[in-house]
Amino acid sequence: MKNRINIAIDGYSACGKSTLAKQLAQALSYVFIDTGAMYRGVTLFALQNGYFNQKFNTDSLVLDLDKINISFVYNEKRGASDLLLNGVNVESDIRKMEISNHVSEVAAIKEVRQKLVSSQQKMGEHKGVVMDGRDIGTVVFPDAEVKIFMTANNEIRTKRRYDELLQKGEQPNIEEVKANLEKRDYIDTHREEDPLRQAKDALVLDNTSLNPTEQFDLALKWVSERN
Repeated sequence: MKNRINIAIDGYSACGKSTLAKQLAQALSYVFIDTGAMYRGVTLFALQNGYFNQKFNTDSLVLDLDKINISFVYNEKRGASDLLLNGVNVESDIRKMEISNHVSEVAAIKEVRQKLVSSQQKMGEHKGVVMDGRDIGTVVFPDAEVKIFMTANNEIRTKRRYDELLQKGEQPNIEEVKANLEKRDYIDTHREEDPLRQAKDALVLDNTSLNPTEQFDLALKWVSERN
């Protein structure tokens, strides 16, 4: 690679965004930032503090945003970064189905997005970042040198998320997993603040029929062509 650049990866849930982002970051010796984990961290904070009791208390969460510190620490065993919520490693907690059921609601809050987007933009100031999420190419890094928009068949996405949860020791119901993805898709694409949408200059990667190696090879080819 001639110059260090920023790579923005957007797309729907369970499309393998983080998998691809990690692969690219490792191959290029770049920093990988999982923005979805950051929103999951805020969601965990909201659940821990009872903001989802009966009705989601968004006002209390907004008032307490200054009490939330999100950071990452590299995990050598995983070969990836774990999320720290106020200094506590919560990587396993934020991947549970309970978090998935609420994270899109939290991510739709304007003040939450402002706080996290500001942090994400600072992370990319010096380039050499691969960041995945819902609004990276449109809001966080609108000038990213490479933008990729990922998608896949709904049945494939449901099966991938179901298998992922099984591997983590949970006992998911596949219909609940499917319903959760459909709900998140709707909220992500219809929210008022920074909805999920394809950037005009993004390259579309439909990985319905691709394995991780095939999608990585294609994405790396795109990165090489843009640099």
